[in-house]
Amino acid sequence: MSAPARRLFIVGPVYDWVFFLAPPMLSLLVGILLADTSLTNDVHTLAGEEDTAVGFFLGATIHAHLVAVFVRSHGNASIRRLYPWRFFAVPLALYLAIVGSVWIAVAATVVATWWDVWHSGAQTFGFARIYERNAGTAPELGRRLDFWLNQLLYAGPILAGATLVDHLESFEDFGKLRAALFSPELAAVPSQVLGHRGALAWAVVGLGSAFLLGYVAAYWRWWRQGWRPSWIKVWLLSSTAAVSIYSWGWNSWGQAFLIMNLFHAVQYLGLVWAMEGRTFAAWLRLRRHPRAALAVFVGSVALYGLGTQLLDADLTALWAITLVVSLMHFWYDAFVWSVRKAQI
Repeated sequence: MSAPARRLFIVGPVYDWVFFLAPPMLSLLVGILLADTSLTNDVHTLAGEEDTAVGFFLGATIHAHLVAVFVRSHGNASIRRLYPWRFFAVPLALYLAIVGSVWIAVAATVVATWWDVWHSGAQTFGFARIYERNAGTAPELGRRLDFWLNQLLYAGPILAGATLVDHLESFEDFGKLRAALFSPELAAVPSQVLGHRGALAWAVVGLGSAFLLGYVAAYWRWWRQGWRPSWIKVWLLSSTAAVSIYSWGWNSWGQAFLIMNLFHAVQYLGLVWAMEGRTFAAWLRLRRHPRAALAVFVGSVALYGLGTQLLDADLTALWAITLVVSLMHFWYDAFVWSVRKAQI
């Protein structure tokens, strides 16, 4: 393949298709194949924790990708020097707050649930803008439209679909804290929202349709002015939209969380290694042994992921660490990668 063709991709055609472009559709296929099998139905006990084989795998994979952000934030000296307070003082302060207040701990869990939704849309947006940049599109052209499109494609099917109730469950923990600030009101959020589920769904469909019309009109205008989109971006957004709407919206196979979180984690781990693999290998003094460095990277995040999945939530001091890691992952990802600043 010619050099100009290679530059359309982030790493290269094979790597990009394996880790960035094919995972949404492949994850959908995995979810369909595993639905209603012993791997998703039979409950097992491991280290005192009960779950299905797929449940253990998915939980470990989610936590593995969450902790991988630290390879970028703390492992890359050029990035670490930019935000010393954010990378060291804020996590410690948040940890102490979670350990010191049950209300803050519950609130942090709710925030993590919905921040994850926002963050997931933002990740696909980031990939889309990289492919646009590689195709020669100006950094600001369509940027805001692309951002809100990705939020719509990810959050819209949740708000209007079959998995809304699952995303509201974390609010119920406020019911155990009735004497605390606004706890009764917050505990009632699921019933209040679900009581207006039909109106919410129609609002999402109506506002979403209006936005899509505006999005298409804007890009059509730019097309007539000579701009051409990245076909890779078009594929990425189309496939992700189809999988998100089908999985979050209908959850026909009961595996929406597996499907959506699996491809998101694969994409993220692939990106971290592509961008930070050499830095990580150098830190381990394994520059001449990249496969060994890769094994350490995968092994370390996998070990953390499995350990977190098996962690007893009653061990507050340890559980708080995992919650801090989750929140820092969502926050750090908002600024440690930047197409406009050429940091990716």
